[in-house]
Amino acid sequence: MKPIDPIKIAVLPGDGIGIEVTEAAIPVFEILDVPAILNYGDIGWEFWKKEGAAIPSRTWQLIASSDTVLLGAITSKPQREAKQELGKTLRKSNPYYVSPVIQLRQGLDLFANVRPCFSINDQSKPFNFCIIRENSEGLYCGFDYFPLPKTIHSLLAESQHWQTIPAEEASCALRLQSKYGLTRLFDFAFNHALQTGMPRVTLADKPNVLRESGEFARKIFENTAQKYPKIQADILNVDAVALWLIKSPEKFGVIVAENMFGDILSDVGAGVMGGLGLAPSANIGDKGSYFEPVHGSGPRMKKNCANPSAMFLTISMLLNHFGYPDRAKIIVNAVMQVIQEKRFITYDLGGHATTTDMANAVIEHCARLMASCLSTESNPGPKQNIIESDTTCHLLQQLMHCNSAEISDALDACGIEGGLLNIKPLSPGMKMVGPAYTIQYLPREKKEAAFHNAANYIDKVPRHSVIVIDNNGQTDCTVWGDLLTHTALRNNIIGTVVHGAVRDVESIRSTNYPVFCAGIYMRSGKNRVYKAHEQCPLFINGVTINPGDIIFADDNGVLVIPNDLLQEVVNKALVIKLTEERIKTAIESGSTLEQAREDYYYEQPWLGINKNREP
Repeated sequence: MKPIDPIKIAVLPGDGIGIEVTEAAIPVFEILDVPAILNYGDIGWEFWKKEGAAIPSRTWQLIASSDTVLLGAITSKPQREAKQELGKTLRKSNPYYVSPVIQLRQGLDLFANVRPCFSINDQSKPFNFCIIRENSEGLYCGFDYFPLPKTIHSLLAESQHWQTIPAEEASCALRLQSKYGLTRLFDFAFNHALQTGMPRVTLADKPNVLRESGEFARKIFENTAQKYPKIQADILNVDAVALWLIKSPEKFGVIVAENMFGDILSDVGAGVMGGLGLAPSANIGDKGSYFEPVHGSGPRMKKNCANPSAMFLTISMLLNHFGYPDRAKIIVNAVMQVIQEKRFITYDLGGHATTTDMANAVIEHCARLMASCLSTESNPGPKQNIIESDTTCHLLQQLMHCNSAEISDALDACGIEGGLLNIKPLSPGMKMVGPAYTIQYLPREKKEAAFHNAANYIDKVPRHSVIVIDNNGQTDCTVWGDLLTHTALRNNIIGTVVHGAVRDVESIRSTNYPVFCAGIYMRSGKNRVYKAHEQCPLFINGVTINPGDIIFADDNGVLVIPNDLLQEVVNKALVIKLTEERIKTAIESGSTLEQAREDYYYEQPWLGINKNREP
């Protein structure tokens, strides 16, 4: 799609955490230099209570003059509560409450709800599928009755069971589907598969129970599929799809479903991703669109605690839709990096960061990735240097998808001993990768009465570095603590490795800053050791660490990757990862461990050999 320049966006923050995540994420438009005109409008529960309209007429006018809508979140309540919370004057006019989301979908004829689901936190078994839910028909089309109208009650009278039940003792919802509605939905699903490179489209329905309406949808789906011969098409029961999404999400591509089934599967998909705080969505029609995070308004949540990731990913979808795929990808990569680093993550992801903290971290990563892209486009220096710099950035991202066991095996394959023995994570669940900034401490001959400022080096450490401190393995005094941790966080330093002891453990753990060390002690090293060298080679437990070498650390420990071998190590680690996944899959399919290892040549797993495919 040709980029829209500028994109006119109606920004509707809405209610509750919708306001918070919108405010936190909006600066990304400026950081990524997106040509966008942002105009704010009113929507949500407060306007229903004050004006009797959840979407005031002025907001509809704003939407009409915009290219799209970015929605935060809205509070929606049943009709009874809606009437009760109206002002007394408004109650007399007896307005009817309709959820703003439904109003937008129906008013703009947005028939396709697009819910991408992909692996963000755990890359051990990556998946990437998308649920496309029909928005305007099906069980949510609005034909929902209690008590039953006479026409429907008369129809039910043909059944011996229902003819004895009074109309006021039964309710009914109609699942209405039209040929036009299903045809455009299925065409949209197959086109989405083509555009995103997904090889499979699955219709999730219940044709074994809903025999007539299910057969109606099946025929339309099969006729549509014939126009897309390169895409695998199948029909599965919706309950089976829900089960397999949890067990093997990597097997799916596009999943298309009617309104209610799609609604349920979408939340299953969000759960597979890691929660509603990570789930974005788009609502698309032939002539309009709006984008919103899947989560609600969170009226009971504490202030500044919501996960802003879904809003960032929603903005990514918006940018991709309007012709800015490179900037959209930057946002996705930034969110993934922040979550995988685990330094600035909100409580739902196991961290302690605020909404603002996490959003700022994502924006910082976006700025870094954007700067890398711009330097590649405009740097007048030698092309080889530019490619190397850009490649290094890409390789570090790939390393985050590996674990230390895979990288250790890759180093072994290169004949390199890279493991730093006896250095362990201060907190579990931490993972970091970045270039080393080295510091060497040596003991003072005599303990002095005054403290010295040996740690002021931290103000010079470049962003996104890993500080590596060699205190000669001493655990009777410390060279890292609370003040240095907070300074490192402010300066966007990735983490710290200490060949020695650290202190202020409780405080450091509360920040989610990655620290790996040889021990814990309370006594300061300020008057016991001194900084002897900076940005010098270190020799720790038989491993040489040069400034700029890549440090990788997770729960298993710390590894050093020589900078000149980074490409080779990453390539081998990724193949080892794939080989081990293949072996596990073979075992799950009934193979013995011995046979699976032989089939995939586990003697040298970095070669990626599959003996079953050998001629």
